[in-house]
Amino acid sequence: MAEPAERMRTMRAPPRRHALRELRLVVPDARSEAVRNRIAAQVATLNPESECDALLWIEAGSEFDADEPR
Repeated sequence: MAEPAERMRTMRAPPRRHALRELRLVVPDARSEAVRNRIAAQVATLNPESECDALLWIEAGSEFDADEPR
C-alpha cells in the first residue's frame, strides 16, 4: 500500500489538473447545545430595526443582481 503522503498526492492530482483546490472549513457544530445557546444569546441582542434595514438592503441588492444577464 502507498504511503499516506503519496495517497494524498494521488487524490489531489485530478482536481488540480482542472485548476481546483481542496478547501476545508471548520464551523461551529449546530448540534451542540452550547453552540445553540451562544447563537440564541447573540440573536437576542440584535436590534430588530437595524436588522430590518440590513434585510431590505440585501433584498434590494438581490433584485438588482436578478436583472443582470448571466
